Amino acid sequence: MNSLSFTLFIFSIIIFLQCLSSTGATTCHPDDEAGLLAFKSGITQDPSGMLSSWKKGTSCCSWKGITCLNSDRVTMLELVGFPKKPERSLSGTLSPSLAKLQHLSVISLGDHVNITGSFPKFLLQLPKLRYVDIQNNRLSGPLPANIGVLSMLEEFFLQGNKFTGPIPNSISNLTRLSYLIFGGNLLTGPIPLGLANLNLMQHLALGDNRLSGTVPDIFESMTLLKFLDLSRNGFSGRLPLSIASLAPTLLALKLSQNNLSGAIPDYISRFNRLEKLDLSKNRFSGVVPKGFVNLTNINNLDLSHNLLTGQFPDLTVNTIEYLDLSYNLFHLETIPQWVTLLPSVFLLKLAKCGIKMSLDDWKPEAPFYYHYIDLSKNEILGSLERLLNQTSYLLEFRVSGNKLRFDMGNLTFPRTLKTLDLSRNLVFGKVPAAVTSLQRLNLSQNHLCGVLPVTKFPASAFAGNDCLCGSPLSPCKA
Repeated sequence: MNSLSFTLFIFSIIIFLQCLSSTGATTCHPDDEAGLLAFKSGITQDPSGMLSSWKKGTSCCSWKGITCLNSDRVTMLELVGFPKKPERSLSGTLSPSLAKLQHLSVISLGDHVNITGSFPKFLLQLPKLRYVDIQNNRLSGPLPANIGVLSMLEEFFLQGNKFTGPIPNSISNLTRLSYLIFGGNLLTGPIPLGLANLNLMQHLALGDNRLSGTVPDIFESMTLLKFLDLSRNGFSGRLPLSIASLAPTLLALKLSQNNLSGAIPDYISRFNRLEKLDLSKNRFSGVVPKGFVNLTNINNLDLSHNLLTGQFPDLTVNTIEYLDLSYNLFHLETIPQWVTLLPSVFLLKLAKCGIKMSLDDWKPEAPFYYHYIDLSKNEILGSLERLLNQTSYLLEFRVSGNKLRFDMGNLTFPRTLKTLDLSRNLVFGKVPAAVTSLQRLNLSQNHLCGVLPVTKFPASAFAGNDCLCGSPLSPCKA
Protein backbone atom coordinates (compact mmCIF):
# COMPACT_ATOMS: atom_id res chain seq x y z
CA MET A 1 0.00 0.00 0.00
CA ASN A 2 1.53 3.36 -1.00
CA SER A 3 1.52 6.38 1.30
CA LEU A 4 -1.50 7.97 -0.40
CA SER A 5 -3.55 4.77 -0.18
CA PHE A 6 -2.54 4.33 3.43
CA THR A 7 -3.51 7.90 4.30
CA LEU A 8 -6.91 7.45 2.67
CA PHE A 9 -7.32 4.21 4.61
CA ILE A 10 -6.58 5.95 7.91
CA PHE A 11 -9.01 8.76 7.12
CA SER A 12 -11.75 6.27 6.26
CA ILE A 13 -11.23 4.58 9.62
CA ILE A 14 -11.42 7.96 11.35
CA ILE A 15 -14.67 8.82 9.56
CA PHE A 16 -16.09 5.42 10.49
CA LEU A 17 -15.17 5.93 14.12
CA GLN A 18 -16.69 9.40 14.05
CA CYS A 19 -19.96 7.83 12.98
CA LEU A 20 -19.81 5.61 16.04
CA SER A 21 -18.82 8.40 18.42
CA SER A 22 -21.00 10.30 20.84
CA THR A 23 -20.99 13.48 18.81
CA GLY A 24 -24.42 14.32 20.11
CA ALA A 25 -23.17 14.84 23.65
CA THR A 26 -24.10 18.18 25.18
CA THR A 27 -20.70 18.73 26.73
CA CYS A 28 -17.12 17.50 26.78
CA HIS A 29 -14.49 17.27 29.44
CA PRO A 30 -13.34 20.75 30.54
CA ASP A 31 -9.66 19.80 30.25
CA ASP A 32 -10.17 18.79 26.63
CA GLU A 33 -12.10 21.96 25.85
CA ALA A 34 -9.39 24.11 27.43
CA GLY A 35 -6.62 22.31 25.57
CA LEU A 36 -8.34 22.61 22.21
CA LEU A 37 -9.19 26.29 22.66
CA ALA A 38 -5.54 26.93 23.58
CA PHE A 39 -4.55 25.15 20.37
CA LYS A 40 -6.94 27.38 18.43
CA SER A 41 -5.40 30.49 19.99
CA GLY A 42 -1.98 29.42 18.70
CA ILE A 43 -3.27 29.34 15.13
CA THR A 44 -2.68 32.70 13.48
CA GLN A 45 -4.40 31.97 10.15
CA ASP A 46 -7.32 29.68 9.33
CA PRO A 47 -8.32 30.66 5.77
CA SER A 48 -10.50 27.57 5.24
CA GLY A 49 -12.41 27.99 8.49
CA MET A 50 -11.33 24.63 9.87
CA LEU A 51 -11.75 25.87 13.43
CA SER A 52 -14.91 27.93 12.88
CA SER A 53 -17.03 25.43 14.86
CA TRP A 54 -14.63 25.52 17.83
CA LYS A 55 -16.59 27.78 20.18
CA LYS A 56 -16.42 27.86 23.96
CA GLY A 57 -19.55 26.51 25.60
CA THR A 58 -20.42 24.13 22.75
CA SER A 59 -19.57 20.45 22.90
CA CYS A 60 -16.00 20.01 21.68
CA CYS A 61 -16.96 16.45 20.72
CA SER A 62 -18.98 17.96 17.87
CA TRP A 63 -16.26 20.31 16.62
CA LYS A 64 -14.78 19.71 13.20
CA GLY A 65 -11.89 17.27 13.32
CA ILE A 66 -12.71 16.03 16.82
CA THR A 67 -13.88 12.55 17.80
CA CYS A 68 -14.96 11.36 21.24
CA LEU A 69 -15.49 7.60 21.58
CA ASN A 70 -17.91 6.33 24.23
CA SER A 71 -17.26 9.16 26.66
CA ASP A 72 -16.83 12.90 27.00
CA ARG A 73 -13.07 12.60 26.34
CA VAL A 74 -11.47 13.51 23.02
CA THR A 75 -9.78 10.51 21.44
CA MET A 76 -8.98 11.85 17.97
CA LEU A 77 -7.78 15.22 16.67
CA GLU A 78 -7.68 15.19 12.88
CA LEU A 79 -7.14 18.38 10.86
CA VAL A 80 -5.27 17.76 7.63
CA GLY A 81 -3.94 20.63 5.54
CA PHE A 82 -3.67 21.27 1.82
CA PRO A 83 -0.02 20.70 0.75
CA LYS A 84 -0.69 21.78 -2.83
CA LYS A 85 -2.65 24.84 -1.73
CA PRO A 86 -0.81 26.13 1.36
CA GLU A 87 -2.86 29.30 1.28
CA ARG A 88 -5.82 27.22 2.48
CA SER A 89 -3.95 25.58 5.37
CA LEU A 90 -3.46 26.56 9.00
CA SER A 91 -0.57 28.75 10.10
CA GLY A 92 0.80 29.15 13.61
CA THR A 93 2.21 26.94 16.34
CA LEU A 94 1.12 23.83 18.23
CA SER A 95 0.05 24.76 21.75
CA PRO A 96 1.57 22.67 24.59
CA SER A 97 -1.88 22.77 26.20
CA LEU A 98 -2.86 19.85 23.97
CA ALA A 99 -1.24 17.78 26.72
CA LYS A 100 -4.58 18.18 28.54
CA LEU A 101 -6.15 15.70 26.08
CA GLN A 102 -5.08 12.67 28.10
CA HIS A 103 -7.28 10.21 26.21
CA LEU A 104 -5.98 11.19 22.76
CA SER A 105 -5.01 8.18 20.64
CA VAL A 106 -4.88 9.80 17.18
CA ILE A 107 -3.40 13.18 16.31
CA SER A 108 -3.25 14.11 12.64
CA LEU A 109 -2.05 17.65 11.92
CA GLY A 110 -0.03 17.06 8.78
CA ASP A 111 0.32 18.99 5.53
CA HIS A 112 -0.15 22.51 6.86
CA VAL A 113 3.23 23.73 5.57
CA ASN A 114 3.12 26.90 7.71
CA ILE A 115 2.91 25.39 11.19
CA THR A 116 6.23 26.19 12.88
CA GLY A 117 8.05 25.53 16.12
CA SER A 118 10.09 22.74 17.68
CA PHE A 119 9.10 19.11 18.15
CA PRO A 120 5.77 19.21 20.08
CA LYS A 121 6.88 17.78 23.41
CA PHE A 122 3.29 17.66 24.65
CA LEU A 123 3.07 14.42 22.66
CA LEU A 124 5.34 12.80 25.23
CA GLN A 125 2.69 13.48 27.90
CA LEU A 126 -0.08 11.65 26.06
CA PRO A 127 0.15 8.00 27.19
CA LYS A 128 -2.50 6.59 24.85
CA LEU A 129 -1.14 7.86 21.53
CA ARG A 130 -1.16 5.24 18.80
CA TYR A 131 -1.03 7.40 15.68
CA VAL A 132 0.92 10.66 15.19
CA ASP A 133 1.00 12.57 11.90
CA ILE A 134 2.72 15.97 11.93
CA GLN A 135 4.32 15.57 8.51
CA ASN A 136 4.89 18.34 5.95
CA ASN A 137 4.95 21.28 8.31
CA ARG A 138 7.84 23.60 9.18
CA LEU A 139 8.76 22.09 12.51
CA SER A 140 12.46 22.17 13.35
CA GLY A 141 15.11 21.41 15.94
CA PRO A 142 16.16 18.10 17.49
CA LEU A 143 13.99 15.13 18.31
CA PRO A 144 13.67 14.64 22.09
CA ALA A 145 16.03 12.08 23.62
CA ASN A 146 13.15 10.49 25.54
CA ILE A 147 10.96 9.95 22.47
CA GLY A 148 10.84 6.30 23.50
CA VAL A 149 8.22 7.08 26.17
CA LEU A 150 5.59 6.89 23.40
CA SER A 151 5.46 3.15 24.02
CA MET A 152 1.91 2.67 22.64
CA LEU A 153 2.72 4.34 19.31
CA GLU A 154 2.03 2.26 16.20
CA GLU A 155 2.41 4.79 13.37
CA PHE A 156 4.69 7.83 13.39
CA PHE A 157 4.83 10.37 10.53
CA LEU A 158 7.40 13.19 10.82
CA GLN A 159 8.49 13.50 7.19
CA GLY A 160 8.82 16.81 5.38
CA ASN A 161 9.87 19.00 8.29
CA LYS A 162 13.28 20.40 9.29
CA PHE A 163 14.16 18.24 12.25
CA THR A 164 17.90 18.09 12.96
CA GLY A 165 20.34 16.01 14.96
CA PRO A 166 20.39 12.25 15.52
CA ILE A 167 17.56 9.75 15.70
CA PRO A 168 17.35 9.17 19.48
CA ASN A 169 18.46 5.75 20.70
CA SER A 170 15.31 5.53 22.82
CA ILE A 171 13.31 4.97 19.66
CA SER A 172 14.20 1.31 20.20
CA ASN A 173 11.49 1.30 22.92
CA LEU A 174 8.71 1.89 20.37
CA THR A 175 8.26 -1.83 19.82
CA ARG A 176 4.65 -1.48 18.58
CA LEU A 177 5.67 0.66 15.60
CA SER A 178 4.66 -0.56 12.15
CA TYR A 179 5.17 2.75 10.31
CA LEU A 180 8.21 4.97 10.97
CA ILE A 181 8.25 7.78 8.40
CA PHE A 182 11.05 10.28 9.13
CA GLY A 183 12.07 11.17 5.56
CA GLY A 184 12.67 14.67 4.20
CA ASN A 185 14.28 16.22 7.28
CA LEU A 186 17.83 17.22 8.25
CA LEU A 187 18.59 14.29 10.56
CA THR A 188 22.25 13.34 11.01
CA GLY A 189 24.36 10.52 12.41
CA PRO A 190 23.93 6.75 12.09
CA ILE A 191 20.80 4.62 12.17
CA PRO A 192 20.41 3.46 15.79
CA LEU A 193 21.13 -0.24 16.21
CA GLY A 194 18.10 -0.41 18.50
CA LEU A 195 15.80 -0.30 15.49
CA ALA A 196 16.37 -4.05 15.40
CA ASN A 197 13.85 -4.21 18.29
CA LEU A 198 11.05 -2.95 16.05
CA ASN A 199 9.98 -6.35 14.76
CA LEU A 200 6.47 -5.20 13.79
CA MET A 201 7.86 -2.68 11.29
CA GLN A 202 6.15 -2.66 7.89
CA HIS A 203 7.27 0.68 6.44
CA LEU A 204 10.62 2.26 7.36
CA ALA A 205 11.34 5.53 5.56
CA LEU A 206 14.45 7.53 6.51
CA GLY A 207 15.23 8.90 3.04
CA ASP A 208 16.23 12.46 2.16
CA ASN A 209 18.11 13.25 5.38
CA ARG A 210 21.80 13.60 6.22
CA LEU A 211 22.29 10.24 7.89
CA SER A 212 25.71 8.62 7.57
CA GLY A 213 27.80 5.57 8.39
CA THR A 214 27.13 2.08 7.13
CA VAL A 215 23.67 0.57 6.79
CA PRO A 216 23.47 -1.43 10.04
CA ASP A 217 22.81 -5.15 10.21
CA ILE A 218 19.41 -4.77 11.89
CA PHE A 219 16.84 -6.24 9.53
CA GLU A 220 16.72 -9.92 10.47
CA SER A 221 13.95 -9.33 13.02
CA MET A 222 11.80 -7.21 10.67
CA THR A 223 9.91 -10.13 9.21
CA LEU A 224 6.93 -7.96 8.20
CA LEU A 225 8.82 -5.17 6.41
CA LYS A 226 7.35 -4.23 3.03
CA PHE A 227 8.91 -0.81 2.29
CA LEU A 228 12.47 0.29 3.06
CA ASP A 229 13.64 3.75 2.01
CA LEU A 230 17.16 4.90 2.96
CA SER A 231 17.71 6.98 -0.18
CA ARG A 232 19.34 10.43 -0.43
CA ASN A 233 21.59 10.18 2.61
CA GLY A 234 25.33 9.70 3.15
CA PHE A 235 25.49 5.95 3.75
CA SER A 236 28.65 4.18 2.60
CA GLY A 237 30.09 0.67 2.44
CA ARG A 238 28.40 -2.56 1.48
CA LEU A 239 24.85 -3.65 2.13
CA PRO A 240 24.41 -5.82 5.24
CA LEU A 241 23.58 -9.49 5.00
CA SER A 242 20.44 -9.12 7.12
CA ILE A 243 18.62 -7.35 4.24
CA ALA A 244 18.43 -10.84 2.70
CA SER A 245 15.92 -11.80 5.42
CA LEU A 246 13.43 -9.34 3.92
CA ALA A 247 13.03 -11.39 0.73
CA PRO A 248 9.64 -12.96 1.63
CA THR A 249 7.89 -9.62 2.28
CA LEU A 250 9.69 -6.64 0.73
CA LEU A 251 7.86 -4.76 -2.04
CA ALA A 252 10.09 -1.68 -2.37
CA LEU A 253 13.80 -1.11 -1.70
CA LYS A 254 15.04 2.46 -2.22
CA LEU A 255 18.74 3.11 -1.61
CA SER A 256 19.50 5.76 -4.23
CA GLN A 257 21.85 8.74 -3.85
CA ASN A 258 24.21 7.40 -1.23
CA ASN A 259 27.81 6.25 -1.45
CA LEU A 260 27.16 2.52 -1.25
CA SER A 261 29.72 0.28 -2.92
CA GLY A 262 30.60 -3.29 -3.76
CA ALA A 263 28.68 -5.73 -5.91
CA ILE A 264 24.89 -5.86 -5.92
CA PRO A 265 24.32 -8.74 -3.47
CA ASP A 266 23.18 -12.01 -4.98
CA TYR A 267 20.48 -12.24 -2.34
CA ILE A 268 18.51 -9.51 -4.15
CA SER A 269 17.64 -12.26 -6.63
CA ARG A 270 15.47 -13.90 -3.96
CA PHE A 271 13.15 -10.88 -3.66
CA ASN A 272 10.48 -12.32 -5.91
CA ARG A 273 7.76 -10.03 -4.49
CA LEU A 274 9.80 -6.88 -5.13
CA GLU A 275 8.02 -4.27 -7.26
CA LYS A 276 10.40 -1.31 -6.91
CA LEU A 277 14.21 -1.40 -6.73
CA ASP A 278 16.19 1.85 -6.81
CA LEU A 279 19.97 1.58 -6.35
CA SER A 280 20.79 4.61 -8.52
CA LYS A 281 23.56 7.14 -7.88
CA ASN A 282 25.82 4.96 -5.78
CA ARG A 283 29.10 3.16 -6.49
CA PHE A 284 27.86 -0.38 -7.06
CA SER A 285 30.23 -2.28 -9.33
CA GLY A 286 30.59 -5.62 -11.07
CA VAL A 287 27.93 -7.47 -13.02
CA VAL A 288 24.23 -7.52 -12.25
CA PRO A 289 23.40 -10.92 -10.70
CA LYS A 290 21.93 -13.37 -13.21
CA GLY A 291 19.32 -14.17 -10.58
CA PHE A 292 17.60 -10.90 -11.41
CA VAL A 293 15.53 -13.04 -13.77
CA ASN A 294 13.67 -14.12 -10.63
CA LEU A 295 12.37 -10.58 -10.07
CA THR A 296 9.22 -11.33 -12.01
CA ASN A 297 7.09 -8.70 -10.23
CA ILE A 298 9.48 -5.79 -10.73
CA ASN A 299 7.84 -2.81 -12.45
CA ASN A 300 10.16 0.01 -11.39
CA LEU A 301 13.91 -0.61 -11.74
CA ASP A 302 16.59 2.08 -11.49
CA LEU A 303 20.27 1.08 -11.47
CA SER A 304 21.51 4.27 -13.15
CA HIS A 305 24.70 6.17 -12.29
CA ASN A 306 26.75 3.30 -10.90
CA LEU A 307 29.82 1.35 -12.09
CA LEU A 308 28.02 -1.79 -13.30
CA THR A 309 29.59 -3.73 -16.16
CA GLY A 310 28.92 -6.45 -18.71
CA GLN A 311 25.57 -7.45 -20.10
CA PHE A 312 22.22 -7.18 -18.33
CA PRO A 313 20.13 -10.28 -17.58
CA ASP A 314 17.11 -10.93 -19.79
CA LEU A 315 14.26 -10.30 -17.39
CA THR A 316 11.01 -12.21 -17.52
CA VAL A 317 8.36 -9.71 -16.48
CA ASN A 318 4.80 -8.87 -17.43
CA THR A 319 5.58 -5.21 -17.66
CA ILE A 320 7.96 -2.53 -16.45
CA GLU A 321 6.69 1.00 -16.20
CA TYR A 322 10.02 2.58 -15.25
CA LEU A 323 13.43 1.28 -16.39
CA ASP A 324 16.66 3.25 -16.02
CA LEU A 325 20.03 1.56 -16.61
CA SER A 326 21.81 4.74 -17.73
CA TYR A 327 25.36 5.83 -17.02
CA ASN A 328 27.00 2.57 -16.09
CA LEU A 329 29.68 0.59 -17.93
CA PHE A 330 27.25 -1.75 -19.68
CA HIS A 331 27.83 -3.01 -23.22
CA LEU A 332 24.30 -3.83 -24.31
CA GLU A 333 25.05 -3.54 -28.07
CA THR A 334 21.30 -3.32 -28.79
CA ILE A 335 18.16 -2.37 -26.91
CA PRO A 336 17.39 -5.75 -25.31
CA GLN A 337 14.64 -7.79 -26.88
CA TRP A 338 12.87 -8.25 -23.54
CA VAL A 339 12.66 -4.45 -23.29
CA THR A 340 11.38 -4.12 -26.85
CA LEU A 341 8.59 -6.61 -26.12
CA LEU A 342 7.33 -4.93 -22.96
CA PRO A 343 3.58 -4.22 -23.35
CA SER A 344 3.61 -0.84 -21.61
CA VAL A 345 6.61 1.29 -20.71
CA PHE A 346 6.17 4.72 -19.20
CA LEU A 347 9.87 5.62 -18.89
CA LEU A 348 12.89 4.10 -20.65
CA LYS A 349 16.40 5.43 -20.01
CA LEU A 350 19.37 3.61 -21.54
CA ALA A 351 21.82 6.50 -21.85
CA LYS A 352 25.49 5.48 -22.18
CA CYS A 353 24.74 1.77 -22.20
CA GLY A 354 27.00 0.77 -25.11
CA ILE A 355 24.16 0.52 -27.64
CA LYS A 356 25.27 0.24 -31.29
CA MET A 357 22.25 -0.16 -33.55
CA SER A 358 20.00 1.66 -35.96
CA LEU A 359 16.89 3.26 -34.55
CA ASP A 360 15.15 2.09 -37.71
CA ASP A 361 15.62 -1.49 -36.48
CA TRP A 362 14.02 -0.86 -33.11
CA LYS A 363 10.35 -1.75 -33.23
CA PRO A 364 8.96 -1.58 -29.68
CA GLU A 365 5.84 -3.58 -28.97
CA ALA A 366 3.95 -0.62 -27.49
CA PRO A 367 5.47 2.77 -28.44
CA PHE A 368 2.04 4.25 -27.84
CA TYR A 369 2.60 4.27 -24.05
CA TYR A 370 6.06 5.85 -23.87
CA HIS A 371 6.24 9.16 -21.98
CA TYR A 372 10.01 9.50 -21.47
CA ILE A 373 12.85 8.08 -23.59
CA ASP A 374 16.56 8.77 -23.10
CA LEU A 375 19.04 7.00 -25.39
CA SER A 376 21.80 9.61 -25.17
CA LYS A 377 25.55 8.91 -25.44
CA ASN A 378 25.38 5.68 -27.41
CA GLU A 379 26.27 4.91 -31.04
CA ILE A 380 22.76 4.81 -32.45
CA LEU A 381 22.24 5.36 -36.18
CA GLY A 382 19.18 5.96 -38.31
CA SER A 383 16.18 8.26 -38.17
CA LEU A 384 13.80 9.41 -35.49
CA GLU A 385 10.94 9.95 -37.90
CA ARG A 386 9.17 6.56 -37.71
CA LEU A 387 9.37 6.30 -33.91
CA LEU A 388 7.96 9.78 -33.27
CA ASN A 389 5.05 9.04 -35.57
CA GLN A 390 4.15 5.98 -33.47
CA THR A 391 3.94 7.76 -30.12
CA SER A 392 0.90 9.57 -28.78
CA TYR A 393 1.84 10.51 -25.22
CA LEU A 394 5.56 11.18 -25.49
CA LEU A 395 6.62 14.07 -23.25
CA GLU A 396 10.40 13.88 -23.49
CA PHE A 397 12.86 12.42 -25.98
CA ARG A 398 16.62 12.64 -25.49
CA VAL A 399 19.07 11.09 -27.91
CA SER A 400 22.07 13.43 -27.81
CA GLY A 401 25.58 12.20 -28.57
CA ASN A 402 24.68 9.54 -31.14
CA LYS A 403 25.02 9.17 -34.93
CA LEU A 404 21.47 9.82 -36.05
CA ARG A 405 21.23 11.07 -39.62
CA PHE A 406 17.90 12.30 -41.05
CA ASP A 407 16.17 15.37 -42.44
CA MET A 408 14.87 17.42 -39.51
CA GLY A 409 12.32 19.05 -41.77
CA ASN A 410 10.46 15.74 -42.13
CA LEU A 411 9.74 15.34 -38.41
CA THR A 412 6.25 15.59 -37.00
CA PHE A 413 5.91 15.88 -33.24
CA PRO A 414 3.25 14.32 -31.04
CA ARG A 415 1.19 17.12 -29.54
CA THR A 416 2.30 16.06 -26.04
CA LEU A 417 6.05 16.47 -26.67
CA LYS A 418 7.66 19.08 -24.40
CA THR A 419 11.40 18.23 -24.47
CA LEU A 420 13.55 17.25 -27.46
CA ASP A 421 17.34 16.86 -27.34
CA LEU A 422 18.99 15.90 -30.63
CA SER A 423 22.30 17.59 -29.91
CA ARG A 424 25.62 16.16 -31.16
CA ASN A 425 24.24 14.04 -33.99
CA LEU A 426 24.34 14.23 -37.80
CA VAL A 427 20.87 15.71 -38.33
CA PHE A 428 20.48 17.92 -41.42
CA GLY A 429 17.81 20.01 -43.14
CA LYS A 430 15.75 22.91 -41.80
CA VAL A 431 14.34 23.44 -38.32
CA PRO A 432 10.56 23.04 -38.64
CA ALA A 433 8.13 25.57 -37.19
CA ALA A 434 6.66 22.75 -35.06
CA VAL A 435 9.49 23.23 -32.53
CA THR A 436 7.67 26.31 -31.25
CA SER A 437 5.29 24.02 -29.34
CA LEU A 438 8.16 22.61 -27.24
CA GLN A 439 9.27 23.83 -23.82
CA ARG A 440 12.89 22.62 -24.03
CA LEU A 441 14.95 22.11 -27.17
CA ASN A 442 18.59 21.34 -27.98
CA LEU A 443 19.62 20.95 -31.63
CA SER A 444 23.23 22.06 -31.19
CA GLN A 445 26.20 20.41 -32.95
CA ASN A 446 24.40 19.03 -36.01
CA HIS A 447 24.32 19.92 -39.73
CA LEU A 448 21.14 21.99 -39.81
CA CYS A 449 20.76 24.91 -42.19
CA GLY A 450 18.32 27.66 -43.08
CA VAL A 451 16.21 30.31 -41.40
CA LEU A 452 15.11 29.59 -37.83
CA PRO A 453 11.44 29.89 -36.91
CA VAL A 454 10.66 32.45 -34.23
CA THR A 455 11.08 30.71 -30.86
CA LYS A 456 11.86 31.50 -27.23
CA PHE A 457 14.93 29.23 -27.13
CA PRO A 458 18.45 30.59 -26.46
CA ALA A 459 21.25 30.62 -29.03
CA SER A 460 22.86 27.61 -27.31
CA ALA A 461 19.95 25.46 -28.51
CA PHE A 462 21.10 25.96 -32.13
CA ALA A 463 24.87 26.49 -31.79
CA GLY A 464 27.40 24.53 -33.82
CA ASN A 465 25.31 23.88 -36.93
CA ASP A 466 26.35 24.44 -40.55
CA CYS A 467 24.35 27.47 -41.64
CA LEU A 468 21.43 28.34 -39.37
CA CYS A 469 20.50 32.00 -39.19
CA GLY A 470 17.92 34.30 -37.68
CA SER A 471 17.12 35.13 -34.07
CA PRO A 472 18.62 34.19 -31.64
CA LEU A 473 21.58 33.57 -34.01
CA SER A 474 23.07 36.01 -36.47
CA PRO A 475 20.70 37.65 -38.99
CA CYS A 476 20.29 35.92 -42.33
CA LYS A 477 22.16 37.42 -45.23
CA ALA A 478 20.01 39.05 -47.87
